This record gives sequence, C-alpha cells and structure tokens, in this order.
Amino acid sequence: MSKPRLETLKELLAQNPDDSFIRYGVAMEHLREGDYAPAVEEFRELLKRNPEYVAAYYHCGQALEKLGDLEGARSVYESGIALCTRTGDLHTRSELQTALDLLG
Repeated sequence: MSKPRLETLKELLAQNPDDSFIRYGVAMEHLREGDYAPAVEEFRELLKRNPEYVAAYYHCGQALEKLGDLEGARSVYESGIALCTRTGDLHTRSELQTALDLLG
C-alpha cells in the first residue's frame, strides 16, 4: 500500500525545506483535505522564503477566508496584488483583485 500523498510530500520537504514547489504542494494538500490552519502555516512559510511565489497569495487568502480571518485574507491579497503590479503579472493580479473585491 502506498503512503498518503501528504506524508510523502512532508518527507520530501524535510529533506529540502527551501523547495518552494514541494512546500506549495504540502500546503495545497492540506487545503484539499480541508485542513486550513496548517495550509496557512505552509503558505506563510513559503512566502517568507520565496515572496515571489505568486500562486501562494491567492490560496493563502482563500484558506484564511475559510478560517474566518477576513482581515488576514485582505492583507495577503493586497500583498500579492502589489507584487503582481511590480512584476507585470496581470492575470494573477486580476484573480487576486477579484478575490479582494469579493471580500467587500
């Protein structure tokens, strides 16, 4: 029987904690399982280590919304929007702006 995907990803991350792609995978797996708090922790660590990993801003904000932390979500979306504006990533900026607008 194979190991659960999250366990495998965590083992890989332990071997290479600076690997943004693996950390993103761990966070996304937590999201998939509905474990929002650990997902947020992983997204925040990812953004601390690699603040230009733009996809993490959207998903971190979504997880914060699920936890009821709307101000935290707003802050993450705004940070992501600022990054995307600086880097010219208009597509991701649009997605983050829409998420922010939906917060009201």
